[in-house]
Amino acid sequence: MNYYFLGIGGIGMSALARFFKLGGHTVSGYDRTESPLTKQLESEGIAIHYEDNPDLIPQNIDLVIYTPAVPKETREFQHIEKMGIPMEKRSQMLGELTRGKKCIGVAGSHGKTTTSAMIAHLLNKSDIGCSAFLGGIAKNFDSNLLVNNDSEYVVVEADEYDRSFLQLHPYFSVITATDPDHLDIYGTHEKLIEAFQQYANQTSPEGALFLKEGLAEHGHHHDDDDEDEEHDHHLHISEEIKCHSYSARSIEADYYAINVRNYNGNIFFDLRTPDKVLYDIELQNSCLYNVENAVAAAAVALTCGLDEYQLRNGLKTFAGIRRRFDIRVKNKDIVYIDDYAHHPKEISATIESIKYLYPDKRIVGVFQPHLYSRTRDLADEFVEALKPLDEIILMPIYPAREKPIPGVSSGMILRKMETMNKYLCSAEQVPDLVEALCPDIVVTMGAGDIDRLVPVLEQRLKEE
Repeated sequence: MNYYFLGIGGIGMSALARFFKLGGHTVSGYDRTESPLTKQLESEGIAIHYEDNPDLIPQNIDLVIYTPAVPKETREFQHIEKMGIPMEKRSQMLGELTRGKKCIGVAGSHGKTTTSAMIAHLLNKSDIGCSAFLGGIAKNFDSNLLVNNDSEYVVVEADEYDRSFLQLHPYFSVITATDPDHLDIYGTHEKLIEAFQQYANQTSPEGALFLKEGLAEHGHHHDDDDEDEEHDHHLHISEEIKCHSYSARSIEADYYAINVRNYNGNIFFDLRTPDKVLYDIELQNSCLYNVENAVAAAAVALTCGLDEYQLRNGLKTFAGIRRRFDIRVKNKDIVYIDDYAHHPKEISATIESIKYLYPDKRIVGVFQPHLYSRTRDLADEFVEALKPLDEIILMPIYPAREKPIPGVSSGMILRKMETMNKYLCSAEQVPDLVEALCPDIVVTMGAGDIDRLVPVLEQRLKEE
């Protein structure tokens, strides 16, 4: 087969492209901008061009796979539609590839990439094994794709954007969070909750649903007050589905972490399961919010059949995800951490982890807002999340798929901040400004093209 990818540089798209290439198919694609990921795909033998030009589309395409992040006004999109070449959304293809397998779908407004990568690593280190389509580059296998044709399990990051995750019918489901996001698609938080609820109820009754404690009500729901029901942010789960709760903070959950402690930058905790307590679980070079992700991953892995030794060894050797609390520089003078955090809850969790690991250190944070709509909808929450930083540097908004919204810019967040230690500058100005501020800790956060800045900043901070 001859596959063509529109938006091949996307993290989910590139995993599919790699999968088909590995399967012996011809794979090519278009993306708007070159990135380290597209360069890697090219080195793997995938032809990519960066100009929106229908003449550059190869002949004899059997199927076009596209992402909703590519605007329909794109010339190539319009040409493909006009020519009648078969087209399929990324999420549809993922749904097809997981059918007939025991799909482990990990959904949530944050935490899904790390949790799905942890599950994949745990299963991969055991004799159970799995395939995986991930939303980030897992350092353990330096890819977002894992293929194991001998295993019945496939781990998938279930993305709520554009309701993509509704294409999946998982055997095991995980939901990590249902905070308001992608309101450009859903309109209201209630509509987002409805989609998560539908996804949760697509879990196989033979499998199980793993929910962060507090997200759901299980079984039939009675509510006399329609007004309350309209603003009820709990998921209502069918009685047919086996439900397990997990937490890093609540001892009410079925699986939970207690006695969390930090020793030399590594985190230890005791894991309480419905059967017993596993003492002194270790996460190396990790962060506080990964404890909860580890509890979720452990719950799934133990249910799949991992023993205690495999679980301990798997969590201890989990190397993390690129751009997820990614420690780039660590010496006696400075620590530099890069993180994909782009939602206020994620930013708060990242900063909380830094303060936990490095108390009393001066933190300079660089944040690039992602999307005009998200900045408009959550401006006050961003201000609150960034407040604990000692110095705050904002970069211009990364628009991604959006056109500018009048009056919405990074300055909107800056003006709401009461601190004087705030700056707004271009990516080119960031390294000089960071250096001038003499930080103990530097953290870069955002889901846009701030990743281009990371190697530059890393090099500068190493030279200091």
